[in-house]
Amino acid sequence: MPASITHACPDERLLIRETPIERRRIRAAWLFLTPMLLCLALVAAWPLLRTFWFSLTDADLADTGGGSFVGLSNYLSRDGANWSGILVDPQWWNAVRNTLHFTVVSVGLEVVLGLLVALLLNTKFTGRSLVRALILIPWAIPTIVSAKIWSWMLNDQFGIINHMMLSVGLIDAPLAWTADADLSMWAVIIVDVWKTVPFVTLLMLAALQMLPSDCYEAAKVDGIHPLKVFWRVTLPLLMPALLVAAIFRILDSLRVFDVIYVLTSNSSSTMSMSVYARQHLVEFQDVGYGSAASTLLFLVVAVIAMLYLYLGRRQMEVRA
Repeated sequence: MPASITHACPDERLLIRETPIERRRIRAAWLFLTPMLLCLALVAAWPLLRTFWFSLTDADLADTGGGSFVGLSNYLSRDGANWSGILVDPQWWNAVRNTLHFTVVSVGLEVVLGLLVALLLNTKFTGRSLVRALILIPWAIPTIVSAKIWSWMLNDQFGIINHMMLSVGLIDAPLAWTADADLSMWAVIIVDVWKTVPFVTLLMLAALQMLPSDCYEAAKVDGIHPLKVFWRVTLPLLMPALLVAAIFRILDSLRVFDVIYVLTSNSSSTMSMSVYARQHLVEFQDVGYGSAASTLLFLVVAVIAMLYLYLGRRQMEVRA
């Protein structure tokens, strides 16, 4: 008996039976998706499941196959009146706070600056094509390379940043940007913003060029102030692209590792969840504990991604 699909309409629900053409299209879609799903299973699902299994053992890096099953002890365990495990580890929660602080500040700055730069590049001026090409250079540079360049620039002894600030009288003595606990997080945020603003700019610029021109022509004829046009017309139309850019950057920032590790290594003032997991996994050679940290990081990212998809679907249903 042929399958059926129920489509919800604003006024009524219609029962539409699948035609042979629709069934062939569905089979073709699954046929094209199968290789990608197999690749995901090999490069993502299997390592993820193996990491979760390691988090339930006391395996060490020297002999990953020699660990014994310990259940949820790496996450939380009790020995008499004493609790142990990652969920009661102050360093873990410090890493969570650092990661959330880094994510909120860096993504907020990137979205605002990316939107402003995109608005600037969307206007007509001499040399606009060259500026559009040059703005992508920070995004094209590998993160490790850009972080290393900035570590030299921020060095308290020979860094050019301190040299310029001393030259104009902004500071009286060189600042230890990556060593001072009060400055290191801001140094990491500055480097990340410099690196990823072009990404947000590119998305915003593409969205700006797809906006309907008739709205702006009507606003110009009516003599509406440009700021009012931006808040009432441009920003609402850009909101879908803005949300896409924000969720991509949020997911990347939550699992940040390279820029923080290159600039500040294992400093507690900037340690992220990824750096915490790497420290226990590699330096302490505790595969079980490090895998537990990695699993918790994955759960945080997965929950935020699913929440975004759920809210996005609800918003589309409301608009429909």
